[in-house]
Amino acid sequence: MGKQSKAAGDKGAEKEATQNATSAVKSVVRPVDGQTVAADAEQPKKSWTIEDSEELYRIQGWGEPYFSINAAGHVTVSPQGDRGGSLDLFELVNALKQRNLGLPLLIRFSDILEDRIERLNACFSRAIARYNYPGVYRGVFPVKCNQQRHLIEDLVRFGKPHLFGLEAGSKPELMIVLAMLDTPGALVICNGYKDKEYIETAILAQRLGYTPIIVLEQAEEVDLVIEASHKVGIKPLLGVRAKLNNKGIGRWGMSAGDRAKFGLTIPEIINAVDRLKEADMLDSLQLLHFHIGSQISAISVVKDAIREASQIYVELAKLGANMQYLDVGGGLAVDYDGSKTNFHASKNYSMQNYAYDVVAEVKEACEEKGLTVPTLVSESGRAIASHQSVLVFDVLGTSDVSSEVPAPANDKEHLIIRNLYETYQSIRVENYQETYHDATQFKEEAISLFGFGYLSLTERARAERLYWACCRKIQAIVRQQEYVPDDLEDLEKIMSSIYYVNLSVFQSAPDSWAIDQLFPIMPIHRLREEPLQRGTLADLTCDSDGKIDQFIDLRDVKSVLELHDLHPQEPYYLAMFLGGAYQEIMGNLHNLFGDTNTVHIKLTPKGYEIEHVVKGDTMKEVLSYVQYDSEDLIENIRRRTEQALQDHQITLQESQMLLQNYEQSLSQYTYLSSSAS
Repeated sequence: MGKQSKAAGDKGAEKEATQNATSAVKSVVRPVDGQTVAADAEQPKKSWTIEDSEELYRIQGWGEPYFSINAAGHVTVSPQGDRGGSLDLFELVNALKQRNLGLPLLIRFSDILEDRIERLNACFSRAIARYNYPGVYRGVFPVKCNQQRHLIEDLVRFGKPHLFGLEAGSKPELMIVLAMLDTPGALVICNGYKDKEYIETAILAQRLGYTPIIVLEQAEEVDLVIEASHKVGIKPLLGVRAKLNNKGIGRWGMSAGDRAKFGLTIPEIINAVDRLKEADMLDSLQLLHFHIGSQISAISVVKDAIREASQIYVELAKLGANMQYLDVGGGLAVDYDGSKTNFHASKNYSMQNYAYDVVAEVKEACEEKGLTVPTLVSESGRAIASHQSVLVFDVLGTSDVSSEVPAPANDKEHLIIRNLYETYQSIRVENYQETYHDATQFKEEAISLFGFGYLSLTERARAERLYWACCRKIQAIVRQQEYVPDDLEDLEKIMSSIYYVNLSVFQSAPDSWAIDQLFPIMPIHRLREEPLQRGTLADLTCDSDGKIDQFIDLRDVKSVLELHDLHPQEPYYLAMFLGGAYQEIMGNLHNLFGDTNTVHIKLTPKGYEIEHVVKGDTMKEVLSYVQYDSEDLIENIRRRTEQALQDHQITLQESQMLLQNYEQSLSQYTYLSSSAS
């Protein structure tokens, strides 16, 4: 069964998720005369295949048509989807490292961006043809999703054949849009809070050949627009954002409704119509806009909203407004976990389904009233920008639960230690649940005895090692069971390793920390090997929240990720996918970890070319963001070393080494250099 919601109490789904997360490991450890042997000795183990990795990491669900696994066990990227060649991501990363581009590394594939724009327009073209819709579609990209200059330049270039426009949600974004958009006939949708200068600039932009539509989102903006129009002597192009009764779903469900942040209620819309009519500007009102939230996972919610908005549109036309456009806003979702359900990290519809429903609902409403259909507009940002970037980072080390086989207990050791060792020896398939509780009880008693001074520190360490040995043995048995008892569901997380990654969650995946957004994360190589470890990810920041411990799964969410053992002096690369929307611009400088190195890759007949390299922040740069001058810092350290030399606290050689390291560090990347190559 597919996931429907992350509802508490869905024990069946949770059990299935635990089984799904642990079923990859097939070996089981069984006691033989006080020792341990693998079940592999009794029965040959099936070799791991790339198909197993595909299923485990669900790459075919969330990755098609751009990401897959090749015969070498490396993730491949097909930037043009099923219409072009592919690149080996592991080999690409190594080639970029040889160009002195250190990890973490954000790789943008401009061809994917182009493909997403083409797919969206193709879907609406098919829908228009299917329903004989007499109007057209004009998409716009909401700049707030990713304001990076090279990306916006690509969007404008790729969008030109489709008259693709841009949406500004603030005055700074309007400055970007007016300077970057050079597509005649493309729309400029002006959203967000507006002051007099914002509105005047948007109106005057008509003289430069733009089609700027100012969307009224606050009641007071009506008078501001009328005043600005009289001042500059140009009639504006206006839209109105409606607060729909139909609401979104999931995290952004309250983006619509009477208490939504933006938009006008129905009475406020009527007041705006009356005020524009009084000012002889009702013909300026040409667009209806609505937005019911980002990442709308259920198509039924989309259909209900469009149906309501279509009725508002036709009623505005009946009131005399010169209606030309219906803007359905954003919300077109991304399937982050590949489950194709209405789970918040997925969606139960395709891009084509979405286009069909928009076109069909609007046409039906207009035909019933005998009105000309509008130009359809959407502000799909997440669905366009998410796939084009891949964040690659390396693992620096791990913290693992002890896996050593404990030495036998002797009669001189404390009773609690002897009890733990006997528990360890007695673990069997038929009693693993009972022995787990015994081991837990004995460990707690050992800690209590230590607290009262009856157990030494060395004895406590011995007791804890025995406890972890029991858990390791029980874990191997649990992984073989079809049903995981409720009281053992957390065992995988308890036994999981911590993988320390060269990354700042706050800089590169802020939504993972702030709103528990799920992103596909997986190794980009060694995918022909069975990942025997279970781990969570800890970043470089000195913050307990700097971690990722929620990962995609077919049903619900799993708390550990299947990973490989680290090989000495060999790099281990992981990647986060589908993070191209919002993450870059919302990242912060927690612990002064700055922007990552970024490259833009374009597919060519001979392989690929590097279109742009954007070097990540140096320490000098991030320090300047918080008002530190690097030369002042260096001078302060120099004075202190001179004083230490005079006080004979440091040698001249040591002082020179300190100053050299200090100056070199300021010019270096804020992230760490891995010792593995």
